[in-house]
Amino acid sequence: MIRVGIAGVTGWTGRAVAEAVESTDDLELVFGVARSDPARFSTVAEALDAVEADVLVDYTHAAVVAANVRAAVERGVGVVVGSSGLGASDYEQIDALAREREVGVVAAGNFSLSAALVLRFATEAARHLERWEIVDYASATKPDAPSGTAREIAERLAEVRTPIVGVPLEDVLGAVEARGATIAGTQVHSLRLPGFVVSTEVLFAAPGERLTLRHDAGDSPAPYVAGTLLAIRAVPELVGLTRGLDRLLPG
Repeated sequence: MIRVGIAGVTGWTGRAVAEAVESTDDLELVFGVARSDPARFSTVAEALDAVEADVLVDYTHAAVVAANVRAAVERGVGVVVGSSGLGASDYEQIDALAREREVGVVAAGNFSLSAALVLRFATEAARHLERWEIVDYASATKPDAPSGTAREIAERLAEVRTPIVGVPLEDVLGAVEARGATIAGTQVHSLRLPGFVVSTEVLFAAPGERLTLRHDAGDSPAPYVAGTLLAIRAVPELVGLTRGLDRLLPG
């Protein structure tokens, strides 16, 4: 039985994951962390000091996720990171600490299985096409940009190669900001508008043709539950950081 604690347990995704954990035979929900609920623990450190757990699932927000992950790893507890806001340098530090404590951390910008496939297909496309950019769509109230999904794709594509940019940014006429932000060598454009949850588009191009890979999330947390459960079950057998749900998929 894997003992699971969830930070952000009353949130949109955290609540759905908690319900799914409680419905399984091999997972046990041992605590929830929610600042807004006095009946629950208010911090991850407090919860982990009071209750034994094997895995912490973090669905909080960018301001606290790094501290939550560190609190768990320092106590020898594996972590599944579903919150956005961590960059490449953060993940390097997390990986080093997790290896030192001999625990696993699985982090994904998106725990949807279809989003994981977009990431897998994008890395394959980058081996054959040398120009691409990313468009990141999210709700008007999402405070972080780009989304964790877009950042993860950009950083993964950097492991393949750096894309060619037709006009170097220093030669752009007008407002260079209109060309987006450079994330791990890729130009990323973040739109924040009502009507979106999270959508991510990776556009590849070659002379006379284009390839578009796109993931659209609906208004339900259901797509993220299966991927999170997959990560929970995998993380106790891992050491160090595994970035990307696609790396846990067979094939």
